[in-house]
Amino acid sequence: MRAPVLICPTITLRAYGRLCCAPRRLHCHGSSSQFLNLNLSRFSRRLLTSFFHMEQFQSGAGSSGKKTMVENLKRYGVISSKRVAQVMEDLDRGLFVPAGSSAYVDTPVPIGYNATISAPHMHATCLQLLEDKLQPGMRALDVGSGTGYLTGCFALMVGAEGRVVGVDHIPELVDMSIKNIEKSVAASLLKKGSLSLHVGDGRKGWQEFGPYDAIHVGAAASEIPQPLLDQLKPGGRMVIPLGTYFQDLKVIDKSEDGSIKAHTETSVRYVPLTSRDEQLGGF
Repeated sequence: MRAPVLICPTITLRAYGRLCCAPRRLHCHGSSSQFLNLNLSRFSRRLLTSFFHMEQFQSGAGSSGKKTMVENLKRYGVISSKRVAQVMEDLDRGLFVPAGSSAYVDTPVPIGYNATISAPHMHATCLQLLEDKLQPGMRALDVGSGTGYLTGCFALMVGAEGRVVGVDHIPELVDMSIKNIEKSVAASLLKKGSLSLHVGDGRKGWQEFGPYDAIHVGAAASEIPQPLLDQLKPGGRMVIPLGTYFQDLKVIDKSEDGSIKAHTETSVRYVPLTSRDEQLGGF
């Protein structure tokens, strides 16, 4: 079975020579029933044709599906790093989505508890942005770790001498993520203890193993939680979506003197970073 794919245009604009500005709203992380809302007048006819007639991702299980997924992300300019391409091929996304889901299609997938696993292009984008802070031996924190896919990617990149922590406030998702990791190529890192997943309020980070070279936040905050800034190592980088209805993916860099610099990478649409009760109640 094959399904069409639409890679988020804000990510692929750079690959098309930055021909147009980012669209106003993008539903890149939420339910797959949501749609992109584009300012179509800014796209050339040729560019539109490219977006809507991309080669399809395979949704079947196994190495062919994940290889096709990565090749398409490379082809359309989302992945430029060999390390990112390799880790997304090595860690099978099919192990981290509910049974019967289209694991390799470029769309978010509901995982229960009013949460989703991000679309592959968002995972690739965050891995690209954090790659320099995911070198062997470094430390990373994944807030809102969900089913564990991106957390596992981080662990493979920093290796056995590094330390990766995933935090989610839904116990069932943490249990699920541990089981998923145990079936994956990252299992040895979980067993060794260089990768761990915890139940907790990710807005508070996970101070025990900080400070972190890389912090990823998988839900949108109205402002950056201070504990996460405190746990970001000088010289480190955080990627976090900020905003309520209109959201931007922000890249936060902490200099060696502790000062903070931020820039906007793209427009996104994520579920809110909130309490467990609010999430389970539908925000």
